[in-house]
Amino acid sequence: MSLFLEFHLIQNFAPSNLNRDDTGAPKDALFGGQRRARISSQCLKRAVRLTAQAHELVAPEHRAVRTKKLLALLQERLAGRDPEEARHKIELVLAGVGLKLKDDGKTEYLLFLGHREVAGLAQLIDQHWDELTAVGGEKKSKKEAKTALPAELTKQATALLDGGKAVDVALFGRMLADLPAVNQDAACQVAHAISTHRVEREFDYFTAVDDEGDADETGAGMIGQVEFNSATLYRYAVLDLHKLLSNLQGDRELTLSAVAAFTQALVRAIPSGKQNSFAAHNPPEFVGVCLRHAAPLSLANAFEQPVTPRGDAALTAQSVQRLADYEAKLAAVYGQPEDRWLLLDLTGRWPAGHGQLQANLAALAASAQTLAADALEG
Repeated sequence: MSLFLEFHLIQNFAPSNLNRDDTGAPKDALFGGQRRARISSQCLKRAVRLTAQAHELVAPEHRAVRTKKLLALLQERLAGRDPEEARHKIELVLAGVGLKLKDDGKTEYLLFLGHREVAGLAQLIDQHWDELTAVGGEKKSKKEAKTALPAELTKQATALLDGGKAVDVALFGRMLADLPAVNQDAACQVAHAISTHRVEREFDYFTAVDDEGDADETGAGMIGQVEFNSATLYRYAVLDLHKLLSNLQGDRELTLSAVAAFTQALVRAIPSGKQNSFAAHNPPEFVGVCLRHAAPLSLANAFEQPVTPRGDAALTAQSVQRLADYEAKLAAVYGQPEDRWLLLDLTGRWPAGHGQLQANLAALAASAQTLAADALEG
């Protein structure tokens, strides 16, 4: 049976510019014929990864790194060896699996590798140091370099690139263009966050004063403007529990700890864009976690008709009410009797009895872990 753990969040941000487009303006989108504030899924996923790291929600050996600087990471682990020799051997091994380094020592594109994978490659090079010394010669083309490494070492190096039980790789997947065999489909899907209401961009015209200006120097030392908005956002993400278990190589304990870590990190995650200027550290007013047994159900269409600001009710409260009403309508048609809800609700607008209310985020994460454990057991 399919098992999907959904996350529905209503989060109001004070004036901010958390996720910018190429002009520096806050990202937005048309939805339901109206302009909405938007935070991209890529931005949110990075915020989740950084939050999990900052709060140490995942053990270091089960984390990953996204970088072009694999050479430097491997050289660091081979610090006891001659740097030039180490670089030569690293290039040989990476070329053997199809990852060629550019002249500046960086890979041709960003790699997403578990720390265990990086450690494994370094250990392989260290163990086969003398054997790699015998493999050398002048600089080769990418095709020639790939065949220079002995077949058995190529096989061992490729086998090491199995995701390394890295939780963030298992959650968000990866694509290595030159090594499709080690690609990993994501167990988690994250939607672009959109405002539940219509938004307009605003502009902050600012000036900066020169502290060392002379008495006859009038005016500002610098002027400029920054665009921003303020919005109540609907955020949605869904975990495929069976896929997560598979990506983590059947490690049930790690899978369940990943569910708890993801729950905490997703709720705490706030993008860092322009925070020094706006300090929009506003946690969600509502978090709903739902276990679905048939198919995932985004509730974004609850806001196809935008919520209208009212003097007697906050946008967050209205948004939670709208979300609850739409969920009831959708679940009656597409839901399953065994679907279950866990809730954090600071608005008091979610219907009483429709889910288990949790006291705090830690309790929500623990209950989500238990819900996932019981579902996978069944």
